[in-house]
Amino acid sequence: MELKIVSNKPELVKAEFGINEGGGGELRNGKPVLHRIQVAEKMYSTYELEVRDVGGHSAVPTKTNPIYALSAALDRLGAYQFPVKLVDVTQTYFARSAPLATGQLADDMRSVGTGKPDQAAIDRLSAIPFYNAQLRTTCVATMVNAGHAENALPQSAKATVNCRILPHDDLADIDRQLKQVISNEKISVRYVNKPLASPASPLNGDLMKTVEALTQQMWNVPVIPAMSTGATDSRFMRNAGIPMYGVSGLFTEPADLRTHGLDERIEIARLYDGREFLYRLVKRSAE
Repeated sequence: MELKIVSNKPELVKAEFGINEGGGGELRNGKPVLHRIQVAEKMYSTYELEVRDVGGHSAVPTKTNPIYALSAALDRLGAYQFPVKLVDVTQTYFARSAPLATGQLADDMRSVGTGKPDQAAIDRLSAIPFYNAQLRTTCVATMVNAGHAENALPQSAKATVNCRILPHDDLADIDRQLKQVISNEKISVRYVNKPLASPASPLNGDLMKTVEALTQQMWNVPVIPAMSTGATDSRFMRNAGIPMYGVSGLFTEPADLRTHGLDERIEIARLYDGREFLYRLVKRSAE
């Protein structure tokens, strides 16, 4: 996948940096507590797994049923954890988030923030899906399709596996690990879409300083650089060498963050605050 204007008319998008979606502030009991800025995002990649067989009548089962073979491979994938990889944005995210947490969670965040966390801290954070996705590449089965009749042995079984790959992971190594986990030469693995390299944006640029200054001025809360586990259009610009920053000035309660939902919403006052923040950010950046 590509953005045609980037590949066909790169001179039209050439810029020192860009501002996009992907970040935002968090409220707790109606009070602003932090402002996240997206400086990196995971790469998006989808694979199709397929195993075929001759089929036959269900009254005469065989040992080569594609459904069982694929199910076993998906079980192995579900149990597999890709290695933890820490870089500046991940360490900074956990280090700056630690003061806003309490108890064991705060201690574990501080441990990761040092860049040399103990394994127990990694294990506890990995048990929380959101933090696990910050620490490592993830691949998950999202769709399956098998068989053609209730009284026939399946001739094929397919699964769609969606991966969210750390921006600093080696793509060839992810392929290798995936095939190693599947561990069945009869199961074919093909790309549905290949990932687009999207390097992290600098944490120490002029825009970061402006965001921090405005955030202090308007809300007096810390700015926390973050890596988005979902994909945004920033990946196309980063791939073209343009640092991108996802920041909005929109503050929401975690329970109200219903991204892409039919009831996605934001308080009217927070919408106007976000508009004012972006106005000031663009104005200062243009000076």
